Amino acid sequence: MRFPIRALVVAPGVLLAALALTGPAHAQDEPGSRLTLSVAPGDQSAPPQRTVTLDCQPAGGTHPDPQAACAQLTERGGDLDAVAAGDEHRMCTMIWDPVTVRVTGTWESRPVDYQHTFANTCALEGAGATFRF
Repeated sequence: MRFPIRALVVAPGVLLAALALTGPAHAQDEPGSRLTLSVAPGDQSAPPQRTVTLDCQPAGGTHPDPQAACAQLTERGGDLDAVAAGDEHRMCTMIWDPVTVRVTGTWESRPVDYQHTFANTCALEGAGATFRF
């Protein structure tokens, strides 16, 4: 079977046009924000007890509630101090049993390297969905 020469010339042009329209395959798969969150007992020196990933735009990762965590971060403009402040009306014991959260990665193209020590797990959970993992 013979193919017309014209078909051989057009086919590569069509292929290049299709590739230009779709862009790199991985660009659409990369989330807009990707964070790694870990929690450790104590005040900063202990190895992490739990670690999760959180992808936003679109929401995903190993975080147990990525949609709520991404919504909380978006509401606070990615300000992790505002997230850590949590619910000021939450009642927790005054027992000092610290837990430290570490967040690294990227939020809306900005690098993130954050650490915060909570007085205890009640205070940690009071901070909301982002730190509940």
